[in-house]
Amino acid sequence: MSVSWTPGPEASLLGETSLAVSRLHGRLLAAQDRMARTSGLTAARWQILETVAEQPRTVSETARHLGTRRQSVQRIADALVDTELAEYLPNPAHSRARLLTPTKEGHEALRGPDPERTRMAEALLTELGEDELRYTLARLDALSDAVARWEHR
Repeated sequence: MSVSWTPGPEASLLGETSLAVSRLHGRLLAAQDRMARTSGLTAARWQILETVAEQPRTVSETARHLGTRRQSVQRIADALVDTELAEYLPNPAHSRARLLTPTKEGHEALRGPDPERTRMAEALLTELGEDELRYTLARLDALSDAVARWEHR
């Protein structure tokens, strides 16, 4: 006798939410890839460069900030350093965990996608409105925080 499991409404809602966020993530990455291509970057390289442009960070800090795996960030960080778009700096807080920061060329590469990014932001603001986008951002942050709390319970 085979017993099948049918998700309740809670699991179904979680599944729908997960798929919607995954679709959004995929569409944003595709748009970022198109925009970043003008500077010879990929979306992943752009995200990491942008994150460490805010402030130098270790690879682990960068991964936590982006919500991804350290190993993935390490691979991309090393590629950015190899192409001289980023560099590692000594970390006074930890001798083995160096800080990643963009080079002058890295900062220039980040500026390349800005006009297209501005056009995309303006189009989304026109279509959805600032209040709606701010509300969406707040809800996505709240959902992310709730998932993190559940993971660390």
